[in-house]
Amino acid sequence: MSRDARWKALLELLVERGRLEVEEAATALEVSAATIRRDFDQLAEQQMLVRTRGGAVVHGVSYELPLRYKTARRASEKQRIAKAVAGLVAPGEAVGLTGGTTTTEVARALAVRGDLSSGSPALTIVTNALNIANELAVRPQFKIVVTGGVARAQSYELIGPLADGVLAQIRLDVAVLGVVAFDVTHGAAAHDEAEAAINRLLCERAERVVVAADSSKLGQRAFARICAADLVSTLVTDTAVSQDTVGRFEDAGIQVLVV
Repeated sequence: MSRDARWKALLELLVERGRLEVEEAATALEVSAATIRRDFDQLAEQQMLVRTRGGAVVHGVSYELPLRYKTARRASEKQRIAKAVAGLVAPGEAVGLTGGTTTTEVARALAVRGDLSSGSPALTIVTNALNIANELAVRPQFKIVVTGGVARAQSYELIGPLADGVLAQIRLDVAVLGVVAFDVTHGAAAHDEAEAAINRLLCERAERVVVAADSSKLGQRAFARICAADLVSTLVTDTAVSQDTVGRFEDAGIQVLVV
């Protein structure tokens, strides 16, 4: 296993479990304990984890792992959510997609919809996420609009005032938000304030807003607010959500789809 592949596997294990011991990680990856200790030390130097006696732990809630290390978390739930969100989009609509693992799955679900295989265009996709634009650019039936801005390495998203100028000139039928937290009282939120600002503009330009979030994000708070809950039309989440949580969002006037 290459070092990059080993680091990716280590970080995914760490995100899933919250804490990893050296021996536990060595067994899981079938490498020596000395190799894992060296990996932990090097990842700690890059602020990807916190070194502890005998192992490592994830950073606090304000810390955000790069997108490439989060793709395996709740993958099946995200794919189900994405398919349901894609089903809410009508042919010919203009769709805004923020960055994130769940919205990336939404883009993939839209790409394989049979009724969107042709059109002029079948959809207009507006995104500030470089990875989403890259995946969809090969679909000639989709018109892809990229906001512009400065690339943020953590999430592949473009941020800053250059994006504002593009978003001020467009109108969207629907904005699909990937969030790190969504709460009835505190609204939808992200870790980074510049990222949240672009996502907020996408919401303001849309006729309806859909939050695509697995159940672990619900009832949570994060540093930077994207929008209030009353701006969200629909929440799509997974079956692990509690009925109490569903009830709170429905009482706030939000349609909740559990998939």
